[in-house]
Amino acid sequence: MAKIISLVNQKGGVGKTTSAINLTTYLASLGKFVLLVDLDPQGNASSGLGIDIRNVEKSLYHSMVLGEHPRNVIMKTDTLGHDLIPSSQDLAGAGVELVHMDNREFRLYNVLREIRTDYDYIIIDSPPSLGLLTINGLVASDEVLIPVQTEYFALEGLSQLLNTIGLVKEHLQPNLKIMGALMTMYDKRNRLSRQVVKELRDHFPGHVFESLIPRSVRLAEAPGFGKSILGFDSFSSGARAYKSLAKEVISLENKEQEKKFSV
Repeated sequence: MAKIISLVNQKGGVGKTTSAINLTTYLASLGKFVLLVDLDPQGNASSGLGIDIRNVEKSLYHSMVLGEHPRNVIMKTDTLGHDLIPSSQDLAGAGVELVHMDNREFRLYNVLREIRTDYDYIIIDSPPSLGLLTINGLVASDEVLIPVQTEYFALEGLSQLLNTIGLVKEHLQPNLKIMGALMTMYDKRNRLSRQVVKELRDHFPGHVFESLIPRSVRLAEAPGFGKSILGFDSFSSGARAYKSLAKEVISLENKEQEKKFSV
């Protein structure tokens, strides 16, 4: 069954969607079957892969709210083994509609359970908030990956996010784990960037990825062309960083499987 990973940070502009797009693309390029779920009503993960959400006939909204089977919603991307459940503008109202529904926190969980055996990884790009859609993403997930920008206020809001994850774990999804924090927009020449990385590794030993995502013009440009960094500039520093991250995620999964079999 697929390992389901949510990328979550209620703070916008931290490279969350860029990380979701490029992690899924590189996992697929390494031979994994991967599904990217665009849970953000802004639809940036969809548009970053060349999908115009204004022209999407069926989206995640149709599965979560209207009960459409997810296989009828899934779209193929340019990368072999990489599928997408797109967002749409309808999803913006889903947060309000879900409030009155039974098992409202489990709507995405139930959707993904229908297709979980079709993939090795399912990656969820959550909205930059801690609302009901993000809660759905957390409840549906096995693990949480937290993108953190290497800037002065990097740790601000992290405690609130960790508290929300703790509440979800306590009341809704007892098996939810934190996979780790991913440092984004890193500039090795910048003393502050290096200091933030050190601080985070000191605060959360063993829960910060070794891969560092650099501040990169090429990474910023790629979504405008509807491409991942692999399709846009596979020799750039950002491409190397996301390939390294994908390998690290696979390595963590392999270690986890080895532990299970050794018990």
